[in-house]
Amino acid sequence: MKDMVLGFVRDLGAQLELLAAVAARLPSIMRRRTLVAEQLYQAGLRVVHVVLLVGLFIGMIVSLQTGLELARFGQQDQIGTIVALSMCREMGPFITATILAATVGSALAAELGTMSVSEELTALEVMSIDRTSFLVMPRVVSLAVMCPLLTVLCDAIGIVGGGFIADSQLNVGLALYYDSALDALQDTNFFLSLPKDVYSGLFKAFVFGVLVAVISCSAGMAATSGALGVGNATRKAVRDSIIAIIISNYFLSWLFFQL
Repeated sequence: MKDMVLGFVRDLGAQLELLAAVAARLPSIMRRRTLVAEQLYQAGLRVVHVVLLVGLFIGMIVSLQTGLELARFGQQDQIGTIVALSMCREMGPFITATILAATVGSALAAELGTMSVSEELTALEVMSIDRTSFLVMPRVVSLAVMCPLLTVLCDAIGIVGGGFIADSQLNVGLALYYDSALDALQDTNFFLSLPKDVYSGLFKAFVFGVLVAVISCSAGMAATSGALGVGNATRKAVRDSIIAIIISNYFLSWLFFQL
């Protein structure tokens, strides 16, 4: 038990130190714009089809399960509102971040882990190349940017998927469904007439993207013991990223509820 606690504290300290180091190097981001652009492609365009597919079926599931219960009370016409707010507030950011943790996060940990066990990271240090600026910062920036953008796609396709179910299974017309969904996503008291639910979801996605990138890079750079160590680092990166997403999701939800 003591070793587990010490290991957790050690890993958390390393991750916080890495996050602070990345933040300190953000002013030099233009020097690494080519690396950032490459990581944006790896973290975004190569997983967009997965986000769209999962988001579509998540929206269909939310619509079906919620609509069946609402139909018992004759309130199935509200299904558009529920699907829209559920996707934007919780499901979209959470599903997108989980997909990125399983795909991009694992790839980051494996890539940096391989560089660590093959002593490429040591070679960079010997050549006086800043490893954090060269390897970590572009990856953190790319996930921080792409996670909110992919969340928007996930939200949109989820709402569309919910409309399919509402029309085919719940006898709710598409016009009524989309009217209620659009009404739920409009609020004149906030910027661009969008409600707090949308902004809170996008902010969550930004935080989730940073967490996945920092945890994955930290796990990869700490890998040792050859191929076995790379596998352990990859598993650890995905596990810790998903745990961090769930825990931070609770506290962010509580924070926005208080505002």
